[in-house]
Amino acid sequence: MRTGGATPALLLALASWVAGTAGCQRPGGPAASAGSASPSPVSVAAGPRVQFPSGSVYRLELAKTPEDQAQGLMYRESLPEKRGMLFLFPDAGVHKFWMKNTMIPLDMIWLDANGKVLFVNAGTPPCKADPCDNYGPDAPASSVLEIAGGLAAREKVTVGSMLRFLDVR
Repeated sequence: MRTGGATPALLLALASWVAGTAGCQRPGGPAASAGSASPSPVSVAAGPRVQFPSGSVYRLELAKTPEDQAQGLMYRESLPEKRGMLFLFPDAGVHKFWMKNTMIPLDMIWLDANGKVLFVNAGTPPCKADPCDNYGPDAPASSVLEIAGGLAAREKVTVGSMLRFLDVR
């Protein structure tokens, strides 16, 4: 793996973890609006990590199934320190996200297949009632990373930054 960013091979390896999730995203669709009163657990035991431009490394949860992607970080009252959730899509596309039933502000980071930051929506506010706004660029992205609100700036994440993914099995 080259220093400074994820390689296409790395992203292909991650894509194999989320096989079968084509076209799944949180907003829209029946899975996104169904929701439940309790979050479904997403394992981080074997999950990947990401290194930010600041040098900090965060452990990532993967939203693997359509249900996991629809659930995202909904209903969570906090996010453990240096943790995030990675939504990886099999094909680059326009992926808009919403914050319905999300209890905490999040920084959302859209990435290309090489780990280059395309768009950052910092401090995205929770939405507790419909209608909820959709967030994201109108440009294609391969993945979206969510971390606690305010951390993108602290970790020096800006448009054009490269994120480096580590320890992908």
